[in-house]
Amino acid sequence: MAEKGLIAVQMMMLREKVEQDGAYEVLKKLAELGFHGVEISQIPMTPENVAEIKRACEDFDIEVVAGSAALEGADRENLTDHFDKIVADMKTLNCNFLRIGMLPIEGMSSKEVALEFIARMEEKAKALAEHGIDLYYHNHHVEFAKYDGKYLLDIIRDNTETIGFEIDVHWVHRGGENPVTYLENFKGRLKLLHLKDYRVVPVKPVEADPSDSPQVKRQKFQQAFNSVVQFAEIGEGSLNFPAIIQAGLDAGSEYFIIEQDDRYGRDVYEALTISRDNLYKMGYKSWFTR
Repeated sequence: MAEKGLIAVQMMMLREKVEQDGAYEVLKKLAELGFHGVEISQIPMTPENVAEIKRACEDFDIEVVAGSAALEGADRENLTDHFDKIVADMKTLNCNFLRIGMLPIEGMSSKEVALEFIARMEEKAKALAEHGIDLYYHNHHVEFAKYDGKYLLDIIRDNTETIGFEIDVHWVHRGGENPVTYLENFKGRLKLLHLKDYRVVPVKPVEADPSDSPQVKRQKFQQAFNSVVQFAEIGEGSLNFPAIIQAGLDAGSEYFIIEQDDRYGRDVYEALTISRDNLYKMGYKSWFTR
């Protein structure tokens, strides 16, 4: 078992910065902040972006730890219609891990439909393996819906052999499981782990309006009640990251990827700095470089 992994950044967080400043400058900034690994998602894989990412990785000693693709879908780059292009991009970026972010909602309508999607995903995983690329599946909380008494995420695991898993600990927690113990179920099939904190913020007072009907008042309360759960910078929420990181390492994870879906107005570089500093305080400073 490895003694440490590499802490990286999910570039989904930086898509607006890439649009504004370009991929090269964004990766340069990440290197200045101390990050030397990135996972690419929601960044258009245009020839220009691929070339700029490659150049920045060479200039600033950054590793592309994983790429992203959909299985299918006319509105996105996918493994059904763009297989050769995706493989070529991965080779250009010296990346051996590719991840699928989620089953489409229509793929979760029943166990039977989900199994059909899983089978197609496994076929692509085998095809990618012939090119030296491993396919991984990333979870959200929706995979903790039960089909015949079993979590969908466990169904995916038990009905595939080639596919690996990128477990997102925030969504595991939100799905009702303890990330520390749940990671044990993916030992040997886990190389990528998403680090994302979870916090509950104080509920905001409901704005009173004398003209509101009882139904509107209830809706306003429900909105305020439901908005207290947030994504948080690492160490700013309630998850036990030292225990989570150790559990991930024990399960075989090599890459520990910071992701924060919403920052509630905070600049992304500031949010990443907070996560970085808190991970330093936890004792993981050496995990930011190989």
